[in-house]
Amino acid sequence: MNPYEALEERAFWAPAVGQRNMLDISDLWRPRFVIDQKTKVVTFGSCFAQHFASAMTARGFGWVDEEPGPQDFTAADRKRFNFGIFSARTANIYTTSLLLQWTMWALKTATPPGEVWERDGRFFDPFRPAIEPDGFASVAEMTRSRAACIAAFRRCILGSDLFVFTLGLTESWWHREDGYEYPMCPGTVAGTFDADRHVFLNQDYPFVLSNLEEAIAAMRGANPDLKFLLTVSPVPLTATKSGNHVLVATTESKSTLRSVAAAVQREHDHVDYFPSYEIIGSAPYRATFFEPNMRSVNLHGVGHVMDAFFAGLPAGAARTAPEPAQKRARTARRAADDLACEEELLGAMASGLIER
Repeated sequence: MNPYEALEERAFWAPAVGQRNMLDISDLWRPRFVIDQKTKVVTFGSCFAQHFASAMTARGFGWVDEEPGPQDFTAADRKRFNFGIFSARTANIYTTSLLLQWTMWALKTATPPGEVWERDGRFFDPFRPAIEPDGFASVAEMTRSRAACIAAFRRCILGSDLFVFTLGLTESWWHREDGYEYPMCPGTVAGTFDADRHVFLNQDYPFVLSNLEEAIAAMRGANPDLKFLLTVSPVPLTATKSGNHVLVATTESKSTLRSVAAAVQREHDHVDYFPSYEIIGSAPYRATFFEPNMRSVNLHGVGHVMDAFFAGLPAGAARTAPEPAQKRARTARRAADDLACEEELLGAMASGLIER
């Protein structure tokens, strides 16, 4: 007898994948800890993280919004001003180093820089450049808004049970002298690019890993019961500054992020990984879950990923029954239409469609 003879069917490619219809591939995820309707869940990260918030809310799970916005805002207002996208109004946190930066601000081990961007008498937050579509009326208003967001992020750390984080990018932009990171290259969404002050960094495995480890350790120091669910965004890069073809750059970036997620999960019992990246992008799925642009995940892909997530939970974990297929499709389409992704704006630059 050898060690392979006692393995489950899910450990072998032929019965688990090769001999199945792609929609029948199952048992991809066995949760490491309990997630049910009592679990207070916060979500942050890349654009794809927003689907978890929508799906959990639709299924009766306890998604937490610590920065819901003004009570008199309509649904259209909330969407326009980016409320209810993540559990605090951070906008996209694409890298693990940005996660650490927000964590340090929230736990008051670092102070946000004083940098402000101005255009036509309106003021933009360099760390949330698209959060107010027309900018803020004054520097003071921008500063108050950022402070409120940092306070909300702190409440997310201290008051939640599960922190869902979707790793999105390795490519990043930094202030050369002061060493802080921007979520987007200055001069794309807002601000002005200055080659003397702004520097590109394509983060490698040790850098991504150390920042994620440090962020998790800091949050656990403030809330020892906090658990983490990591995912990797299946969405390819919109554009790359690496010098490689964008397809090659995407593969390198996602491979790095996936390897980091695996390493952190192996090392810590309070960290789990959910395979949304594999469900959307792996060969058995034949790119079925992408839109014709081969980048955006379609409503069927979103629905299938979330079905796999809830299928992995114990029976009775959800307060409500699974949504009927037609309703689920509407939920997924609405979620896809509502995605807030600053990186998408880079795509228009290929045709010179954005004025800078």
